[in-house]
Amino acid sequence: MSSATVSPLKKAGKTRLNLRVLHAELQRLRERVEDLEDLRELNEALARNQGKKLVPWAAAKRHLGLTD
Repeated sequence: MSSATVSPLKKAGKTRLNLRVLHAELQRLRERVEDLEDLRELNEALARNQGKKLVPWAAAKRHLGLTD
């Protein structure tokens, strides 16, 4: 397990927990929940749009006023 995926609580080991460590763990968990919610929304959008005709990039740029 890489250190990037080890939570501050696991890194703390036998060290006494403090508010800073708990706050960092809570923040990490909130970010993970947000990532999972984003993934769920993406999967729902992909399923909803499956089989629909795609808009060409040039047409999308014109519609959004992004052309030169």
